Amino acid sequence: MTPSELKCALAAAGRNPHFFSRKTMAFFGDTMANFGCRSAIVTTKDGPVPAWELWRKRTVKHGLQTSHFFHKVTFDTVRPV
Repeated sequence: MTPSELKCALAAAGRNPHFFSRKTMAFFGDTMANFGCRSAIVTTKDGPVPAWELWRKRTVKHGLQTSHFFHKVTFDTVRPV
């Protein structure tokens, strides 16, 4: 899955994360080209969850280099412990 495919899947599932908005990405100096997407197993308080990891290739303004995780089936945000 590519970051653009993930963005479309999130929109189709009724989820529109704030960091894909043009205003937010401009604020942090980010672009879609700076994102990568890969499969991951995330450990949560409820156990391991299959997820898509949206990661930044390069650090952006304010030192952000964090990843975001989305459940592979429901596209809910997954918070690792």
